Amino acid sequence: MIGTGETTWEMVLHVLHILPFAMLFALPVAALGGLTLYLVRHRSLATTMTTLVLTPVAALLVGILGISGFMFTEALTTELLVCLLVALVTVPAAIVFGRGVARRSVWEREARDRERAAESSRRELVAWISHDLRSPLAGIQAMAEALADGVVCERSEVADYAQRISGETTRLSGMVGDLFELSRITAGTLELTMSAVPLRDVVSDAVAAQSPVAQRKQVQVLENASAWPVVSGSDPELARIVRNLVSNAIRHTPPDGTVAVQLGIDGDQALLAVDDSCGGIPDDEISRVFDVAFRGTQARTPDRTGTTSGGGLGLAIAKGLVEAHRGHIGVQNHGPGCRFEVRLPLAVS
Repeated sequence: MIGTGETTWEMVLHVLHILPFAMLFALPVAALGGLTLYLVRHRSLATTMTTLVLTPVAALLVGILGISGFMFTEALTTELLVCLLVALVTVPAAIVFGRGVARRSVWEREARDRERAAESSRRELVAWISHDLRSPLAGIQAMAEALADGVVCERSEVADYAQRISGETTRLSGMVGDLFELSRITAGTLELTMSAVPLRDVVSDAVAAQSPVAQRKQVQVLENASAWPVVSGSDPELARIVRNLVSNAIRHTPPDGTVAVQLGIDGDQALLAVDDSCGGIPDDEISRVFDVAFRGTQARTPDRTGTTSGGGLGLAIAKGLVEAHRGHIGVQNHGPGCRFEVRLPLAVS
């Protein structure tokens, strides 16, 4: 033991004498701590932090015991008590700090994943929209040049070209409107004027608006209501949700097929279900149905009127609007096609 009256040089010699024994006892504990860290590397950060704290405390404790020759004097007992108190303070602190750091790490990782997903979605959206905008613009330009050059001069041909230009213009206008709506949703600038809205009226209006499209395609649209739910929401946005779902169902239902729109109440939620006859969605695509600009692997050629084609934004917009109403939207294969279900909170009476 180092005495208080020793000179500096004597203390250095004493330390050099003790050091090999201290290393002999402490190094195995440190090695064991390193092995423990390796074994728990896939565990929680709190476990790692606890191991990091306990390893030096245990090494110090074993080193003191080894140097003292396990002679339990008053000084050794005091030192062991101090080590115990240090462990009692540092271990709980390590657990608390470890959990805090773990939560922050998870949050940062999730934030990075969301940012990467959003960036990927934006790139995909730009690619899809660039392609979809280029096609009608090229058609409009070609038909306009044909009319201007006198290539088309017969009255019937001019009328046909005018109808085509009108259809492509309608498509472009709809795509621009969808982009604006989607940008409001993703930017968080969408403002809803909430009120008690009878969902049956919204569904009836949306189905009536899509009836001409369904008739041209020879698709039958049926309505059925087991209840008359009143939801808390914004009328225009709710109409947009129903219109997008019905339009999507009509678009993918073959001629002579049926689209069924059902209303009901499930607990404290209103239930809206839209069934189509599309033949079902492949299992590897059903999870991507609500992704921006995703339209499946099957190619679709827009018609001349531009009423049955879309930019792949309708379902993404519907999902964003449903979530803005604190609701939930889902899809599953059902019968001859698939079913889209929307659940919205009922209005508080």
